[in-house]
Amino acid sequence: MAKKIPLSLPKPLADRLPDALGGGGAGVVPVVRLHGMIASGGAGFGRVLSAESVEEPLRRAFTAHGAKAVALLINSPGGSPAQSEYIGARIRQLASEHELPVLAFCEDVAASGGYWLACAADEIYASATSVVGSVGVISAGFGFSELIDRMGIERRLHSAGEAKARLDPFFAEKSEDVRWLEQIQEGIHDEFRNWVIERRGDKLKATEEELFNGEVWLGRRAVELGVVDGIGTLREVVEKRFPDATIELSGPRRSLFAKLGLPAAGWDDAVAAVVGAARARVAWSRYGL
Repeated sequence: MAKKIPLSLPKPLADRLPDALGGGGAGVVPVVRLHGMIASGGAGFGRVLSAESVEEPLRRAFTAHGAKAVALLINSPGGSPAQSEYIGARIRQLASEHELPVLAFCEDVAASGGYWLACAADEIYASATSVVGSVGVISAGFGFSELIDRMGIERRLHSAGEAKARLDPFFAEKSEDVRWLEQIQEGIHDEFRNWVIERRGDKLKATEEELFNGEVWLGRRAVELGVVDGIGTLREVVEKRFPDATIELSGPRRSLFAKLGLPAAGWDDAVAAVVGAARARVAWSRYGL
């Protein structure tokens, strides 16, 4: 009768394997880096955050074997409200599905949409010099109506529907169009405010007028207002909360073009990238960066 051979690994390897897989008692804390302007698709130059671009790193982080928590490393001046909402909702969905706590860490800036993403976490930390907040909505543009008149240029625009051509930069601004835009902004502002209240709740320590007027604060003032929970870096907080866990970065797999900050397709994409780079530069410059 054949002798049974025990199915066991050599002891040194068996001891090392659980930790290598993140399945030991120590576990892992995956880190998802959310860095850049928030915009749909690839409508920018270099790093752009969208629901599509963050899906893979978020999914890998929340399904990491032995995960004790997921950390978000945020550095963003904001951007698209819709993409901010999509990403925030996806983080909450994954956190609920996998029953994992989420910790957010603000680097240089977590403002506007960047703060929207931070509020998807159960706890928010910042450095003393982090710029945080900006719970508001902004819209900017240019008017060229007088310029084209002086240059003898005639603007020809035909539309079906009275509201189709609102706020055309080559026509004089109409008060009714401005009121329409203000209503849109107020609606988005309400959604932003409700999200912050839902996620921060009783942690908020100031009036709505003070918290939701678009102001930004440095880290320590943000703690006083309850906008963030404490001052601390990712490594400091994680090593204190999960002293034996391994910190692992869960980043997107980027193409060579993306690594070089170049568009992967043709001329139209190149033009869009340059415009996106200008928009990003303006957004970062609001915070002195």
